This record gives sequence, structure tokens and C-alpha cells, in this order.
Amino acid sequence: MVMPSISPSAKAYGSARSLLADHLHRTPLFSATLLGKRVGAELYLKCENLQKTGSFKVRGALHKLVTLDEASRRRGVVTISAGNFAQALAWAAREASVPCVVVMPAGASEAKAAASRGYGAEVILHGTVVEAFQHARDLEAERRLTFIHPFDDIDIITGHASVGLEILEQARDVTAIVVPVGGGGLIAGIAGVLKLARPDARIYGVEPEGACAMRKSLDAGHAVHIDNIDTIADGLAPPMAGELTFEFVKEYVEDIVTVSDGEIVEAMGVLLGRAKVLTEPAGAAGMAALLSGCIPLEAGDRVVAVLSGGNVALADLQQFACKWTD
Repeated sequence: MVMPSISPSAKAYGSARSLLADHLHRTPLFSATLLGKRVGAELYLKCENLQKTGSFKVRGALHKLVTLDEASRRRGVVTISAGNFAQALAWAAREASVPCVVVMPAGASEAKAAASRGYGAEVILHGTVVEAFQHARDLEAERRLTFIHPFDDIDIITGHASVGLEILEQARDVTAIVVPVGGGGLIAGIAGVLKLARPDARIYGVEPEGACAMRKSLDAGHAVHIDNIDTIADGLAPPMAGELTFEFVKEYVEDIVTVSDGEIVEAMGVLLGRAKVLTEPAGAAGMAALLSGCIPLEAGDRVVAVLSGGNVALADLQQFACKWTD
């Protein structure tokens, strides 16, 4: 298999993993026997909800900051995020002693905004997701900050690939990996490194029906923006697919499927009730796809569902609990 020119080398993936190893958790991979019987496969859960800051995104954020040149680090960085990347970059910036500004949509999670402030970032709440993106780019110019894209950046993608490397160590015979998809940074990293080391492994992405930019991009044949976003999974709701991440998905991902918000909430309840694992809506999307039968499984499959995050507010958790039936 010929890798696209945008893909890092095996050496680059390994170097990123080494840079991160002393600073981040090697998150556990748990077996989920009862849930596996329910979906018809040998099932494992990769618990990125237990990573520092509560999601996988700190992997790419820290890798990006440690690879920045010194002048950029001194000037500081700015990003746009609905919450998880905001917290990740704020934490990573504190660790790397880099000034950090985070722009979040006005309706972003209060808990995620507070956590980002707690890590030391300047947090600005501004407009819609699209307007927040533009405001972050305006601040980049006004303050001479370095803009850190939350997903469409090769250093971010390479950092996220460490999830895939850990999966290979923890479940050597994995045959399929199911990954939640927002802008596509996580699935691009996992797909890139898996197709180097295990080209026979199948990789599936999962998006909410109300924020399926990557699915629409595949249908259109190019990365697209979407005008209307309507999902409880704020961690999977950027208004576009990344240009870089789209190329990785097009080349290496078997399919992108969509699930409803109801299926996501149900999966959260099943994970908590059966596996004793708490995720946010975004983190449960892969499990939702497996439970709903969206992922084509084969006899003898050894499947890893990536639980991408666990940052759920108590108030929201109470609302979700009213809907859980399992």
C-alpha cells in the first residue's frame, strides 16, 4: 500500500509517541465481554475518557506545542474549540509555558470553559461556532499569535496517532477499530499509523446525524462546510471536515456512518450500566454505532471502540439518565 504524501512516516509516528510518553497517560483498554456478545464480536474499549483533561485531544495539542519554534511559543497560541480541545491546549500550554487564548462559541459548556480557565488559558466566548472560528483568526492577526487548528494539522494528527500505537500494543490481533469523528484528527491519526503497521485492520468512523461533515464530504468528493449543526455531541460538531483529515479518511477508512442523538444517549447509558464507564456524548458515538448495527462485523472480529472523551457536566448527566432504559 502506497501512503499519500501527506502521511507521516513510521519513524515520525514513533517519535511523537516518545515525546508524549512521559507526560500523558497510556490509557487502558478494557474487555467488554457482555457488550461484545450483544454486538456479535470480541469487544474492547479504549478509554480515552481517562486521558488527562478527559479526552484524547491533549495528545495532538501537546505534540503541536513541543514541535513549535521558539519564537511562536513566546508569542503565544490561539485556537477555537467547543470544549475538549480548549481544555487540551490550555493544559498543554501550561505544561510548555506557552501563553494560550481559547475562543469558544457563546453556547459552549460552562464546565469546559471553566476547566480551560483553570488550566491558565484566556477564554473568550464569542458567537456561533463559525463566528468563533473567524474571531480566533482575527486574534491571530491582531496579537501576532500562532493559530492552532483543532484538527486539520499534521502535527495534531501525528500526536493523535499515539492512540493507534497503543491499541496495537494492547490488542495485537485487532481486526476493526470504531472511532468517533468530529473534524477527523483522531481517525486520521489512527488510520495513518494502523495502515502502516496493520493494513488489514478495518477502520470505521462515526458521526452524529446532525453534524456529519465528513460523511457529506465523502459523498461530495471533497471536504465540505455544513451550515446547520444540531447534536448533543458538542465534541463532534465542527462546521467542517478538515482538508487533511478528509484525505486520510478517503484513503484509509472503510466507511463513515451516522447515528442519532437518541442512539448516542442510549450508548452512554449502556456503557455506564454494563461497563461502568462514563463518557460524554461524543465519546459514546462509536458504541452507539455498534449497538445499532451500523458497523459491518465479520465472524471472529476483534473490535476496539474508542471512547474519545468523558467531559460531561453533572446537570447534563441528570438529563441523559432520564432517557436510559438499559
